[in-house]
Amino acid sequence: MPITGIEQPEILQIDENLRLRKFDGKYDFALEWYQDEEVVWLVDGVKNRYTPERLEAMYTWLNDHGELYFIEAKENGQYRPIGDVTFWPEDLPIVIGDPAYRGRGVGRKVVTALVERGRALGYTRLFVNEIYHYNTGSRKCFEYAGFRVYETTDAGDRMVIDL
Repeated sequence: MPITGIEQPEILQIDENLRLRKFDGKYDFALEWYQDEEVVWLVDGVKNRYTPERLEAMYTWLNDHGELYFIEAKENGQYRPIGDVTFWPEDLPIVIGDPAYRGRGVGRKVVTALVERGRALGYTRLFVNEIYHYNTGSRKCFEYAGFRVYETTDAGDRMVIDL
C-alpha cells in the first residue's frame, strides 16, 4: 500500500534514459541483486544473501510502508530494472542492483527526483533511517541531494533534509 491519501504514479520519469516504475508485485529478477554480498552488506550490514522468501518479505514490507519503485534504465530503446527505491517521509532505501550502473550518478538522480516529489507533496522533511559508516557511496548520494547527518548511531548515521 502506498502512502495513505496519496496516489502513487505508475511512472516517475527522471530523465530520457532513467525512470521509476511502480512496484507491480513481480520481482523474481531482483533476487540476483540480493545475491551480491556487497549489496546485502551495504543494505543490511551483513553478507547473508537473500532467499526468495526473504526478498518477498522485504518487498511486502517496503510496499506496505511507502511508494515502492523499480529503477529502470533505457537500453536499446527498452527500459529494464536496475535497482529499487522506496519513498516515504521516514526513509528512502535505495539499491542499485546492477553493478554496471553503480558509481554513475543513478542514485543521485533518483534521490534528487524523490526530494522533489516530497516538496511537491508538501512534506517539510525527509529522513534516511541509517547509512552505515562504510557506505560512502550512499552517504555522498544523499549529501549531494541536500541531506545532512542529524544523529550518529553505533553503525552509521541518520540523515534529514529540510524541504
